[in-house]
Amino acid sequence: MTTTEQDIEVILKKYPNAKRDALIPLLQEVQEHLGFLSKEAVIRIGRHLNLPASKIYGVATFYNQFRFTAIGKNHVQVCRGTACHVKGSASVLEAVKRDLNINPGQTSRDGQFSLEVVACIGACGLAPVITVNGEFFAGMTPEAIKDLLATYRRKGQENGQAN
Repeated sequence: MTTTEQDIEVILKKYPNAKRDALIPLLQEVQEHLGFLSKEAVIRIGRHLNLPASKIYGVATFYNQFRFTAIGKNHVQVCRGTACHVKGSASVLEAVKRDLNINPGQTSRDGQFSLEVVACIGACGLAPVITVNGEFFAGMTPEAIKDLLATYRRKGQENGQAN
């Protein structure tokens, strides 16, 4: 049994005799621990709850909080809410995509960056807003993206991580 499988089993043991109503908390806890929902995790949760993996996957894909690939060391979220949209978040998103050479939902080949589009970050007065690892950056412009991402690249290099 791999470490990941063991981790999933530890989580499942917290939910003995669980039924369908435990699905969302289980998915949340597994994702919090692993960083994403692997195929193996979806299958194992289905077995534990006596539900087909297709049902588990169907529920998980319905909610945008769940992801099926690992996120990068630096997780970039670009707000596309109304205020951010009006203030130019589309061009900010394009600048992030261009600089990282990835699309929303993807992780860079080196594992350093992942990109997610969110409906609203909740900082409308600071629009357009992005977050990197939960840290807010307000009033972003396409020009500012390059410098911001370069800062995170440097931090990764200083910590001995790949480029």
